[in-house]
Amino acid sequence: MRNLGFVCLLLLFFWEGHAQTLVKPEIEIGIVEKLGQTVPKELKFCNEKGDTLTLGSLINKPTILSFVYFDCPGLCSPLLDGISDVVGKSDLVLGKDYDIITISFNTKDTPEKAKEKKVNFVSKINESQRGSWTYLTGNLPAIQKITEAAGFRFKPTGEDFAHPSTIIILSPTGKITRYLYGISYLPLELKMAVKEALKEQPQPTSNKIFDYCFAYDPQSKTYTLQFARLLGTFVVILTLFFVLYLYLSRNKSTKAKNE
Repeated sequence: MRNLGFVCLLLLFFWEGHAQTLVKPEIEIGIVEKLGQTVPKELKFCNEKGDTLTLGSLINKPTILSFVYFDCPGLCSPLLDGISDVVGKSDLVLGKDYDIITISFNTKDTPEKAKEKKVNFVSKINESQRGSWTYLTGNLPAIQKITEAAGFRFKPTGEDFAHPSTIIILSPTGKITRYLYGISYLPLELKMAVKEALKEQPQPTSNKIFDYCFAYDPQSKTYTLQFARLLGTFVVILTLFFVLYLYLSRNKSTKAKNE
């Protein structure tokens, strides 16, 4: 038993030492999930028509929240196209079952740019529903408050920004209930997220696993699979199982001889 305890402690030591890479004390670019927290609904932004609105006036049903900037050469357009695509494929009705809010985190973006950008991504949506997808621009304090409240971390890189690709599901009260990662989404995935938001039920996601398996490349503005990191994890796990196997085999052999 003493030897088994030693082996268990040894395995735990090796695993925890390796697993610490799963935990990032400070994320500069990416998502810090804030499930169950409520976004500040008093913040004011301008919509694509130039009207000043509070978030609270827009959030009264399950809402998809996305962050982009309108001159983005990489992730933003595929993200918005992914939202448009899933809206067109879903049996949920935009404007009835849920709304969409897209906020630019670039203070240089204007309502005019928002209007131009919106036209590009509502073509797949029924014309009667297009008004329920709102594009917003704002000043720096408002942008900083909403992105921090949502756990959306981005960083200026010259004229562009390094940023994650994620949509955030809000409940009718503005509570964060789900994060969906990537640039494409399944209709069933959206439907489940909307139902959870309607019930005010936050659901955990695989954020740590996602961050561990993929890394954002500011140059290509894409996520890349971390082959070396995953291979290292596999080797560590395989080694732990091998050590455990040797111990159990040796222990079994010793008992057989004693008998």
